Amino acid sequence: MTPAEAWARLRDGNGRFVRDEPAHPSQDAARRRELRTAQHPHTVLFGCSDSRVAAEIIFDQGLGDLFVVRTAGHVVDTTVLGSIEYGTEVLGTPLVVVLGHDSCGAVAATAHTLATGEQPPGFVRSVVDKVIPSVAELTSRQGVSGPIDPDVLRTEHVKHTVALLRGYSAALAVAVDAGRLAVVGVVYDLDDGSARLVAVD
Repeated sequence: MTPAEAWARLRDGNGRFVRDEPAHPSQDAARRRELRTAQHPHTVLFGCSDSRVAAEIIFDQGLGDLFVVRTAGHVVDTTVLGSIEYGTEVLGTPLVVVLGHDSCGAVAATAHTLATGEQPPGFVRSVVDKVIPSVAELTSRQGVSGPIDPDVLRTEHVKHTVALLRGYSAALAVAVDAGRLAVVGVVYDLDDGSARLVAVD
């Protein structure tokens, strides 16, 4: 499967989800038995841990279709990079999707910290610290001051994460340059369930 074919499968599945016509593919006992010894997912989905954004549901996919990696605010660390590289280099997936969404708690906490200087408690701070560069890049590039539109911020964070993956992972960069892999950014709307492409690498 090519990157474009993998994206088309996700786009079509999301369309079914939005129309409330899910096919629930590959979710039966036969598919379960088929996957006992091997998996061949068509997409690595790197998204936020938010309980409202379950990848297989919003893209109407089934068992073995997606290799899912999730962290709060889709923040990147070495374990995330290793998981994504496992999906692309070992399992051979042709597409990596970075999935952000509206009303993201991690993005909201980051905006609050930058506006007030107040830090979140415990290890939540480490999540905010990893989202801050997305905001800093936006403000420095566009000279933004004051409150930032949450939709602009979530989109910028997705785009920044797409760039981070290629910048940090030589394996991903080589695969993209060779044309066997695409890394794309997608934003999801909680209200209507639609997933929209905002970045392609």
